[in-house]
Amino acid sequence: MSHNIILNKQEIDHKIKRIAYQIFETFVDEESIIVAGIASNGYVFAEKIAAVLQSISPLEVILCEVTLDKQNLNSEIKTSLPKEIYQNKGIILVDDVLNSGSTLMYGVKHFLDVPLKKFKTAVLVDRNHKKYPIKVDFKGISLSTSSLEHVTVVFEKDNSYATLS
Repeated sequence: MSHNIILNKQEIDHKIKRIAYQIFETFVDEESIIVAGIASNGYVFAEKIAAVLQSISPLEVILCEVTLDKQNLNSEIKTSLPKEIYQNKGIILVDDVLNSGSTLMYGVKHFLDVPLKKFKTAVLVDRNHKKYPIKVDFKGISLSTSSLEHVTVVFEKDNSYATLS
């Protein structure tokens, strides 16, 4: 099966910057926000968004890594921050690709145990194959793909790209 590049490094960088500006506009009245990335690629994407946010805004950006078992979504979800840190804060839950919505749904569910000011979601690629009623607030690109196709996002030190195969 061939791999078609759907986003190159320059396009991904542009989308990260645009998403960071949208997040800043949404959280402009806050002093600090939590950018929570789903391990592993979602966290890398969250780091990139956080870096741009810190360069364009006065927001204190706190990174959080969310670890969950994608094969067993009912298993315990772990975060790199204790709940007290994100209580009464604004949170953006970040992942690289939204396929069925189940990973994002269970990630959102985890944070609902704690009172929050505002909760938003961000993905680089939204595939429009949702089996859960998940709406992404910030997205880089929407793709209508077949369920047999696969989107892969690669974040390398000097290169990033997304492919459809």
